Amino acid sequence: MNDSTILGQVALGYSPFIDRSRAVSATRLTIVPLKPDATPDVAQLLHAVGGVWPADGGKATLNVVSESLLQDLLRASPSPNLMVEVPAFMAVDPTNIVALQNLHAAGTTLLIKGRPLSELPREVLPCFTYSIIDLADDRRINEAGSAPPVGVIRNIPHVQSGVRTLAEMEASFTRGAAAVLGWPIDDAIEQAQAKGGKQPATEMQVIVELIQRVDKQEPIEKLEGTLKRDPSLAFKLMRYINSPAFGLRVEISSFRHAIMMLGYQRLKRWLALLLATAGQDSNMKPVMFAAVRRGLLMEELVRSSGDEEMRNEMFICGVFSLLDRMFKQPFSELLKTIPVPERVYQALVDGSGPYQPYFALVQAVENESLYDFRSSAETLMLSVSEINRCVLSALTAASQVE
Repeated sequence: MNDSTILGQVALGYSPFIDRSRAVSATRLTIVPLKPDATPDVAQLLHAVGGVWPADGGKATLNVVSESLLQDLLRASPSPNLMVEVPAFMAVDPTNIVALQNLHAAGTTLLIKGRPLSELPREVLPCFTYSIIDLADDRRINEAGSAPPVGVIRNIPHVQSGVRTLAEMEASFTRGAAAVLGWPIDDAIEQAQAKGGKQPATEMQVIVELIQRVDKQEPIEKLEGTLKRDPSLAFKLMRYINSPAFGLRVEISSFRHAIMMLGYQRLKRWLALLLATAGQDSNMKPVMFAAVRRGLLMEELVRSSGDEEMRNEMFICGVFSLLDRMFKQPFSELLKTIPVPERVYQALVDGSGPYQPYFALVQAVENESLYDFRSSAETLMLSVSEINRCVLSALTAASQVE
């Protein structure tokens, strides 16, 4: 099926569901029609989403910001791994009872979003597995000192949205939240630094030294000698290179083999990934995952250019984009020790250069901002369909990198 129509009619955004172990348990895909009066084809939507999350793949929730498209979705047949968010006003509507019951009976996980202004029909109460409660609403309940409201919101597990700090997140889990939606990246980094949770000095030094040596294209023997100082790092590198996201047809068995197969430039991108994901603090895991997704999306946005050097640089730009906060150093200082291409330096240090508009687009997708999405697309002269294909491809690749 050709899904170009649906991908040209909506803006896509994403955010993670983070569980108590700080793992990404699911991805929320937000779908916003570009024209409020348009109703994209729900079959095309499910086909496009199925390419990222097939029936036997990971979990995703569909946050459809269109009542008409959501009505169609409620009467469709999404695969069991695709969860559907239902606004409270639609959940209390008696005309949706049968559709909700049918989806529930078919095995679809339903999440009610927002607080119902009237009582839910008794028939749909068992249909919802989770509720999504914004922290602002939850806080008002607690401050009022009243008992939690009766009904579906407190009778089923809830996911907390609107969390801005780790303290708020911990309190949410204490109150019984099954997960939080989104992640307080800045606060997680601040807390990690306060606890002395920087990346282990030896590991960081080895990775930085390797990047420097690869940048100079030093002999393989010198590179191997550096890597042998940290065997666990060698294992991580082999794991990344052999992941499905890398797309190699043969298994890489050694660092020497990796250099022979990949070359210095392609190897450098995976060293960049290691540097961004080497931390030990559990609260940093979602931050690292965000950095990986950024790199993969920035690479996808220029894949059609046919310029492999540009693709590798864009990947490094995205992966490195959180390093300043991870290491609590400005990029101008940090990049004195870590060699990066000039165009990456411009984007990260000066907020300028040819890569900056792509980075702005990635942030618009992460923030689920339709206005910024449109603005960035116009600046880059990229079609909405092309951007959305890149988003879905990047999410597919991210799910393959453990």
